[in-house]
Amino acid sequence: MQWLRWPPLVGLSIGALIAMGVLLLRSAGYLEATELVAYDWVMRAQPALPAAQPRIILVEIAEDDIRNLGGWPLTDAMLARLLTLVGEAHPRAIGLDIYRDLPVAPGGEALDAVLVGNPGIVTVMNFGGPGQPTIPPPLVLQDSDQVGFNDVLVDRDGIVRRGLLFLDDGEHTVYSFSLRLALLYLKAVGIAPQADPSHPQDLKLGGATLRPVEAEYGGYVGTHAGGYQILLDFHGGHAPVATFPMSTVLRGEVPHHALKDKIVLIGVTAESVPDRFHTPYSSGFGPDRRSIRGVLVHAHLIEQLLQAAEQGNRPVAVPTRAQEAAWIFCWALLGSALGLAVRSPWRFGIALAGGLTLLGVLVHFAFSQRWWIPFLPPALAWVMSATLTTAYVSNQEKRERALLMQLFRRHVSPEVAESIWQQRDHFWDGGRPRSQELMATVLFTDLEGFTPVSEKMEPQALMDWTNEYIESMARLVMQSGGVVDDYYGDAIKANFGVPIARKTEEEIGRDAMQAVECALTMEQEMNRLNLRWRQEQRPTARIRIGIFTGTVIAGSLGSAERLKYTTLGDTVNIAARLESFDKEAEDCHFGNSACRILIGESTARYLGERYRLQQIGAVRLRGRSESVMVYQVLGRADQVQGSLLTP
Repeated sequence: MQWLRWPPLVGLSIGALIAMGVLLLRSAGYLEATELVAYDWVMRAQPALPAAQPRIILVEIAEDDIRNLGGWPLTDAMLARLLTLVGEAHPRAIGLDIYRDLPVAPGGEALDAVLVGNPGIVTVMNFGGPGQPTIPPPLVLQDSDQVGFNDVLVDRDGIVRRGLLFLDDGEHTVYSFSLRLALLYLKAVGIAPQADPSHPQDLKLGGATLRPVEAEYGGYVGTHAGGYQILLDFHGGHAPVATFPMSTVLRGEVPHHALKDKIVLIGVTAESVPDRFHTPYSSGFGPDRRSIRGVLVHAHLIEQLLQAAEQGNRPVAVPTRAQEAAWIFCWALLGSALGLAVRSPWRFGIALAGGLTLLGVLVHFAFSQRWWIPFLPPALAWVMSATLTTAYVSNQEKRERALLMQLFRRHVSPEVAESIWQQRDHFWDGGRPRSQELMATVLFTDLEGFTPVSEKMEPQALMDWTNEYIESMARLVMQSGGVVDDYYGDAIKANFGVPIARKTEEEIGRDAMQAVECALTMEQEMNRLNLRWRQEQRPTARIRIGIFTGTVIAGSLGSAERLKYTTLGDTVNIAARLESFDKEAEDCHFGNSACRILIGESTARYLGERYRLQQIGAVRLRGRSESVMVYQVLGRADQVQGSLLTP
């Protein structure tokens, strides 16, 4: 499981797993409803097209018309008269969106004559659906080109988003009401449907190819894709029609030029005749949701077909499933990258919201270019990957911080511990300190004559006496910016310049001076302890200190459950030998001081004139073949040597 220690690989794995999970949810259809809601939102966010002179005229049969003309349904005679008056204006096509599978007397023969005598009139039939009967066209137009089905596709959430162009009744292909009218209009300008040269199964109308909706298309999953369907464009939500009440046409109040060369739709808008549908522009829920009349759904599809043929405006297309998967994977991996890169909670929140905003802008822009790219799946992948990666990294950091603090907090000051944590990338690797070669100053201390003292004291008293000394000296190391490495009975090992690598001579020199300052402070503390111990009639002591600056190998020793950060190398050995140098001698260079501080030349050269040093000379330390120039630190250069308390 070493890969768990490499956050980028873990982030990549989390992002990939989240992306695959989102794709599985999507393929199972759990995201379809929300994706379609996002589709509606993007469609509503598109700017409305500039108003143009309508080429579709709606002759509406409103509630007043039904009331004034004797109720519903209108008689055949009334429809024959209406169609005759409209035909006299010479429109390119007339669409009668009223069923006439059965005659409504009187006037049946007159209506049949009008229908047969005007090939520009298109009537409707309905294939129906499960539990609904088929409604045939007028008998006189059976199997003619003047019939189109007016079935409207409604999605599972009750929204109309798709339009039908063709259906197969089992014997032959049937055209939709909207397509019949659009083709009659376009016939006058020489545009006819044809097969797309590169995809013969697709319909090409003028300058645009109308690629059909499939079962797996955009946000749709396993949808019924029978017939030839395209995504509907609702033109900013505004019906692309000019409207005249039926009564004004019957009274001859509509000028012929208003209808000439137009598509005239005749349909019902009266509330007493149920024929309403919800679109992406519907808002709210329940019965108060806005809807449009069925005849206006056909008007939107007709206008869309005309714009496709004349202006090349193809329906909204979708990427392939492979391209959509790559899009989702991209956002999942970006979310993981965010989780790895941003540690601040408020910055993470801003970046997360910013990513969602950017995604929304990209989806909106793509839709303006007639592309429907997913919003919810990448948004879900983005948020989940970022959140889970952040949770993982935070948990790892929590564990690493606990381990790092376990290694250092008891041996350094809180400020140094926090600095070590902030700069952990310089030396922390895989959940433990990385071994590295550093320039450091190592300090060893030991009590002189500890063995004779321990023989004269009770065990508990000896332990209390030793702990008091150790605690005092360890505190001074931490206050001086050092790291307490280890305790050996009454001995202390400390490092200055770890675990953060020093890169300049100035930094190395600062560590050397801090070590010497720490030693002088230990001398003062030893004097204070001796004074109190005398008053308490307890043994007094003197300490030996050895300090040396040089290269060390710093790292952790032990198992994962019990690590110890330490330093190794010749520098450590020399510092230890300086502390124990000549310790069997009677005076051992203490003089009248309670502390002897010996340093090597590598440390002395960083001190300048700040301290009073006495050269001991080049000595051969135990276990070494080469001599080391040794100096004794007598005090600070700006202080006059006074009386020192000795044991």
